[in-house]
Amino acid sequence: MEHERSDGSGAPVLRIRHGSIFVADWHRGPDSKEYFSKLFQKKRRKTFGLLEAPAIPPQIHVNTVRYKVFLAGKSGVGKTSLAARLGGSDIPAMHYETTGIETTAVFWPVKLRENGQVILFKFHFWDCGENALRRFDHLLPSCKEQMDAVLFLFSFTDHGSFEDLPNQISRISDPSQRTVKMVVGTKFDLFMHTDITEREIKTFQDSSGLPVFRVGGDANAGLGEVAPLLNALAEHLWHQDCVTAGCGPSSSQV
Repeated sequence: MEHERSDGSGAPVLRIRHGSIFVADWHRGPDSKEYFSKLFQKKRRKTFGLLEAPAIPPQIHVNTVRYKVFLAGKSGVGKTSLAARLGGSDIPAMHYETTGIETTAVFWPVKLRENGQVILFKFHFWDCGENALRRFDHLLPSCKEQMDAVLFLFSFTDHGSFEDLPNQISRISDPSQRTVKMVVGTKFDLFMHTDITEREIKTFQDSSGLPVFRVGGDANAGLGEVAPLLNALAEHLWHQDCVTAGCGPSSSQV
């Protein structure tokens, strides 16, 4: 079922059931190997430049769709590390403040449940340091320009970053735009060191209408760690485009 409510910024929020549009956990199936194998090189995720793409054979017809995703959150919550995890590159051993805008290209194939068509998503993740955003007025408008989605990050080891989520949402969200919005809690493997309770997470989800994803643990866990977030992001973006084009499924189908 589709739900639409406000996230507190005045903008509507669409929530859809996982697996209603794309085949859930398709990356685990045998028929996905010819696509996902192109994301690896010597058993490691391949890092793609902005002008690069997976070498999918020409006889395999696949449409590529491109989306710009902004990573928002307080300094130190793990925006750069999340982009590295999603892109399959090495996670920085030490925290450093991003001095400007960094972009990461991430490819993710999905299979439409309705007709079995394979779609290749190309996400451009934009990461900008919080201090740089405050210092240079032009950076935030650049990040938000033609933005398709935004991931609001908080760290399970920093309760203040969780409390700052409403401020981040109101600052980044534009009520006039249909933008996919999700929340990601980082450093979930260190949850023993946090006082952010599951009740607080549930209360936030119920009040904002935004889904909360948890990321952390083994950075070498493969696709299993990043698949839930990338699949959900792809599903929400696809559904948003369908609704905007007037061809989306009714709420009884989603």
